Amino acid sequence: MKFLGNVLATIIGIFVFFMLFFFGILIIGAIFGGESEGVKVKSNSVIELNLEDIKNDYAGKYKDPWMTIFSENKKVGLTDIINAVEKAKTDDDIKGISILNNNSSLGMAQSKALRDALEDFKKSGKFVMAYANSYSQKEYYLNSVANTVYLNPVGDMDFKGLSAEIMFFKEFQEKSGLKMEVIRHGKYKSAVEPFLENKMSDANREQVTALLNSVWTSIVTDISKSRNISVAELNEIANGLLARTPEMAKAEKLVDVIAYEDVYHNAIKNILKVDKDEDYNKVTILDYAKNVATTSKISDGKDQIAIIYAQGEIMSGEGDVNTIGEGSMRRSLQEARKNKDVKAIVLRINSPGGSALTSDLIWREIELTKKVKPVVVSMGNYAASGGYYIACNANTIFAENNTITGSIGVFGILPNFTQLATKIGINTEQVKTHENAANYSPFVPLDEKFKAVTLEGVEHIYKTFVTHVAQGRKMTFAQVDAIAQGRVWSGSEALKKGLVDKIGGLDDAIDEAARIAKTKNYSTQNYPEYEKNFKDILESLPFANSKADFIKEEIGEENYKIMEQIKRLQSQKGVQAMMPFEINVQ
Repeated sequence: MKFLGNVLATIIGIFVFFMLFFFGILIIGAIFGGESEGVKVKSNSVIELNLEDIKNDYAGKYKDPWMTIFSENKKVGLTDIINAVEKAKTDDDIKGISILNNNSSLGMAQSKALRDALEDFKKSGKFVMAYANSYSQKEYYLNSVANTVYLNPVGDMDFKGLSAEIMFFKEFQEKSGLKMEVIRHGKYKSAVEPFLENKMSDANREQVTALLNSVWTSIVTDISKSRNISVAELNEIANGLLARTPEMAKAEKLVDVIAYEDVYHNAIKNILKVDKDEDYNKVTILDYAKNVATTSKISDGKDQIAIIYAQGEIMSGEGDVNTIGEGSMRRSLQEARKNKDVKAIVLRINSPGGSALTSDLIWREIELTKKVKPVVVSMGNYAASGGYYIACNANTIFAENNTITGSIGVFGILPNFTQLATKIGINTEQVKTHENAANYSPFVPLDEKFKAVTLEGVEHIYKTFVTHVAQGRKMTFAQVDAIAQGRVWSGSEALKKGLVDKIGGLDDAIDEAARIAKTKNYSTQNYPEYEKNFKDILESLPFANSKADFIKEEIGEENYKIMEQIKRLQSQKGVQAMMPFEINVQ
């Protein structure tokens, strides 16, 4: 037995040694890899604008340096990309930007912000060129800013207008016995409509139609300016699918050149005066953005403007680059509020909403902060429901024309399996000391008294939400209630309704914050710094991240998204201030 014990101890010792060796190599590589000076930009270079790895405005930073070393979020964010494009405008080594087979996860408002930066870049006299084997509508919207747009001879273009598809589950619930008990306020709160009806309500159809038309108008207005094609003509092209082939797209002036990629590169060489047999100098946008270093604007002055990024669904807890938690948000607001060098705060919101309680906690922190220094909101793709909740009391609110906002309404969903359980022979009974002692059970029919009490809570949160908006926007309760009810608005529509103050991007919000704070010489400081532990570091390592990638590969990207939506629905606790539907523009 002693011999076996020694063998076992030796095996464990070898295993521990290799584990320590493995992690040691990772740590050393991460440390020294992170200390590299970056890619040197050669003269006469072209930036390759590959956005495949860009999703969030803010890539995130962490209080724990080890977390920064191991985190996959060492990548840059969209704000870094836009700042890099701005820097490239005056960089003598950069002669132009190439958008090559671009495929990104950016939303429409993010694409608009980057598109505006590229439009401004062109004013320097430098070129922007675009090539793709095929163009989706979203990618064409960004690529259409280019001086010259190329398309592969056997490629295609998707230019047909916008649509939304909503699935309804009422009949499925009746047949399966799996029912979702819905408690809501707001006739437009259509997040729960699929569980109540088998078709779209008139109110929901009205808001979805208005939203899609508003977003589409914003898209074609920008394309019209860049391509010198009237909006009416663009609508005719979309309606008749008149740009579905390369030849048709060129005939309608949506693209300039039909050619293979080698011809595209030869055209760039010609501009750069590089021999066709030689390669021209390239630098990826990621490397160039890292060389620019940070999203911060540096100045000689002590004054700072804090940019606090709120991106993702609103949930309880610390939060991270993909979710908004009260921990990191409240801490960031408190730190910026107490920092005497910070003269104003810009809250960059990109969120469809989430937990009503967490939204209110963040709202309260903004209310306290606003008494000390100005708070300006910049809305990204979404600032809806809970996302609008945390925006409504700012001094000034900016949105893009195609931002999705509003959705002032709340709801609760309680899954109930009583009918399903009865079908398969399961019966549940409760014993209690008091009438209301038992918590809600999905295996017992919904008690009307419990439903009434829960509805009372939903109504209370709705009234609180509307009251906050009314106070923040200097409107009456009745005025807000008339445009609330869960109704979703585009940024341009929200401006008319008084829910936002101005149309503009993050830079406009920063300029406004500086103006209110009466500072001209300032730098920017980015928040939040997330607090993560060693467990989070291990989960962020490549071998721990493979599960999601493996599932995506096995079931497909679209099915994975459906699975994630179901997972989010199951994890929602308490009353929700959530946007009524998800819109994905392709």
